[in-house]
Amino acid sequence: MRDKIIVGITQGDSNGIGYEVIIKALSDARMSEICIPVIYGSSRIFGFYKKRIPETEQVNTNIINGVEDAHSKRINIINCVPDNLAFDPGQPGADGAKAAIISLESAVKDLKKGKIDAIVTAPFNKHTVREAGFAFPGHTEYLTSEFGENDGLMFLCTETMKIGVVTNHLSLAKVSDAITKDMILSKLKLMNESLMKDFAVIRPKIAVLGLNPHSGDGGSLGTEEIEVINPAIEAANGENILAFGPYSPDGFFGSHMQYKFDAVLAMYHDQGLIPFKALAFDKGVNFTAGLPIVRTSPDHGTGYDLAGKNMANPMPMLSAIYMAIDICKNRRLYAELRKNPLEIKHFEGPKYEKTIVPDND
Repeated sequence: MRDKIIVGITQGDSNGIGYEVIIKALSDARMSEICIPVIYGSSRIFGFYKKRIPETEQVNTNIINGVEDAHSKRINIINCVPDNLAFDPGQPGADGAKAAIISLESAVKDLKKGKIDAIVTAPFNKHTVREAGFAFPGHTEYLTSEFGENDGLMFLCTETMKIGVVTNHLSLAKVSDAITKDMILSKLKLMNESLMKDFAVIRPKIAVLGLNPHSGDGGSLGTEEIEVINPAIEAANGENILAFGPYSPDGFFGSHMQYKFDAVLAMYHDQGLIPFKALAFDKGVNFTAGLPIVRTSPDHGTGYDLAGKNMANPMPMLSAIYMAIDICKNRRLYAELRKNPLEIKHFEGPKYEKTIVPDND
C-alpha cells in the first residue's frame, strides 16, 4: 500500500462546495489506482452531500480511526470533526469555520508525522475562520509557519502556465511598502528551486512583472521598478537564476508571453490571480512552494451560492489531487537522481621532465 501516494484531503468549510467537489473528484474508480485518499472531516456531512449527487451512489467509503487503517481501494474518512458542529449549506457560519480549522489541523498533524504524503485543502472562508480564532490570512501563511519556514510561495499552476506572487493576502495599499529587493529575490529562489524539484524543469526561465502601469515608464509612473525590482532581477541573475523583466502586465498577458516562460512572478495577489483565473479557472491549482511538504488546493473559493445543489465543477479539485501526486513523484525522482553522487576527480595527466637536447653545431 505504501507504494501509492497517500493524499490527505481537508474538508474545508462545511457549508461550501468542498464536500461536493471532493466526492465528485474521488468518484472516478481510476483514482484508487493512483493514490489512497484520506478525507479529514465528518462521515455524517459527507453522507449528506453524497445523497445530493445521484451519480455517486456507488461510491464506497471506509470510516477509519487513523491512516494506518486506510483501504487502498476506497475513499477513507477520518471523523475528526465533532458531530455537534452544525452545518447549513450556502450559509457562512462559525461551526462551518471551526470544522474547517479542525480538519486542517488534524491533517497537518499526520503530515508532520509522515503518515500522509501530501495534503489537498478544500477552501474555507477567510473571514469566518479568522473570527473562529484562525490567526493566519490563509493556508499558505499557516503552513509556512507550521513547518518552520521563513518564506513560502503562493504558486498558481496548470500544465502550461505557472504564476507566483510576491505578496499574498495583503491590502493593496500596503503592497508598495512591502515589496523589497530581498523579498523578490527570495521568491525567485523559491520559484526556481520549485520548478526544478517539483515540476522537473531543468533550466527554468522566469518572467518578472512590474508594479506600476507600463512598468513605471522610466520612472515617470513610479520608481519601484528602478529602485527595487530591477536590482532584484540582477541579483537573481548573479545567482544563476534566469529571471527577466520587469514586464508590464497588460502587454505581457495580452500578447500571451506567459507561455514563453516556465513561470511568472507577479508583485501582488490580484495582479497574478486575475489573469490566471481568467485563463485557467476550471483547472487551476494553488500550490504552496518552498515547503518540505506538498500542499495543493483547487483555485476557487467556498462557492456558497452553489453548495448543496450538485452544480459545482470538480475539475479544479481533481487537478489539485493529480498535481499533488505528480509533485510527490517528482520530488522522489529528484532526490533519487542526486543520491550518492560520484566523487569528482580531476585528471591531470602524466608529468614529463623537460629534456634539453644539446646543439651539435
